[in-house]
Amino acid sequence: MFSVLPAIDLTHGRLGMYTPEGPQPIDAFDGDPLTAADAFARAGARWLHVVDMDLAFTGDPENEDVVAAIREAHPDVALQCSGGVRDRATVASMIAAGAARVVMGSAALAQKEALAAIIDEFGDRVLIGIEIAHGRIRSRGSDPVDRDLMTELGWLTAAGARGFLVTALARVGSAEGPDVDVIKRVTRAGVPTIAAGGIASLADLHAVRTSGAAGAVVGLAALDGSLDLREAFAWAQLH
Repeated sequence: MFSVLPAIDLTHGRLGMYTPEGPQPIDAFDGDPLTAADAFARAGARWLHVVDMDLAFTGDPENEDVVAAIREAHPDVALQCSGGVRDRATVASMIAAGAARVVMGSAALAQKEALAAIIDEFGDRVLIGIEIAHGRIRSRGSDPVDRDLMTELGWLTAAGARGFLVTALARVGSAEGPDVDVIKRVTRAGVPTIAAGGIASLADLHAVRTSGAAGAVVGLAALDGSLDLREAFAWAQLH
């Protein structure tokens, strides 16, 4: 079944959004991540994508208490947590806080042996984040990354990676639709892939699915209500 994951991006315990200048607070749901999680759960969410933007941009995890609070309030909703995760300790800490899955940040690709060991230890509880700009792997966080996409996909697949989260950076925070070409390049590796960036409609979800992805993260369109989540979740259950 195709998965639709509403995103809850966090900065200093509140809802935020990514900008080129760094995380910025937003007014949706009065900035309260628990209110957003409640709304998404009531609409039928089975997964939530929770991003610690402070960890990504400063290296300091500041939002694990929010993850734990969401998990306690909604034990039937699985949490996929991310935010520039670089090491095993952070993976373990996020899982302890309530994450069902943790997304490794693109910066972790530089440490092949350590990342391969994490993949081996945690299996399908770890996804590999692949942020794409201009056809190459880049990053939004504090650690600059510029790596060849196909080279990285090759060794990650050989290392037994169980899943990828591919983000089209140019589409983040927009309603421009998914980058289908990027999604297809990643899904050809034969590893289950979730796509993010610009996904804002049922047509976009259909395009992501037909590109070979197993799921989609919905950000702005979930927060501003422009995508009917009940309709999206109902559609996903049929696909």
